[in-house]
Amino acid sequence: MRAIVILLVGGKNSGDNSIQAALEKANYGVEVVSTGSQAVKTLENKTPNLIVYNAPAMRSSGVRTCRRLRRTVPETPIVHIRAAGAPEDHEAEADIYLEQPFTSRKLLNRVRFLLPADENNEEIVRYGRVTLYLSKRSVEVTGRGESKLTPKVARLLEELMRHPGEVVTRKQLMQTVWQTDYVGDTRTLDVHVRWARELIEADPSKPEYLVTKRGQGYIFTMLPPDQRSE
Repeated sequence: MRAIVILLVGGKNSGDNSIQAALEKANYGVEVVSTGSQAVKTLENKTPNLIVYNAPAMRSSGVRTCRRLRRTVPETPIVHIRAAGAPEDHEAEADIYLEQPFTSRKLLNRVRFLLPADENNEEIVRYGRVTLYLSKRSVEVTGRGESKLTPKVARLLEELMRHPGEVVTRKQLMQTVWQTDYVGDTRTLDVHVRWARELIEADPSKPEYLVTKRGQGYIFTMLPPDQRSE
């Protein structure tokens, strides 16, 4: 398996090398840039396995820059680090949000959570015609081919497909996929559900698998055509 490379944005000249040190101690290759513009330029020539955005070192929320990074490399997971007391802003479109202070162990646990496992030990979740490949982070629908997934869409599908026929509440999905208890604004969840449907459903407007249970959440099931309404 090739070496894991992590792009650390906001590490140079920050006066705090603890994040870089923790990642390197865990045997990850770390490339460090000091600005968002440098990060985007770096991504023009190479794609890291993961991006860590250190907002406190940048003295900004990093929301706009993270969104720019997401659009540049949509399939690369992003960890957004914010200062103590700063609000968690999902407009940044990161996969994991960490508030300072945190331990090196917590950081590394989040990093390992986002990185794919060894593809030689592929783990598969299958339901009906839908097959989810966890390590290479892709989904295959019989007769429609295989599609790559963003980390969050992959995690969303995994959570639903591991509980087929069961209603998974919006709160549960926010806790499991986004690792937050905040459910005041779940537009991010709605967008990711839409993206998932576009990949697995023959007609996303009439879902066969990923079905909404109004006022409750979502259920991954196989419904006959006359029962596919939400």
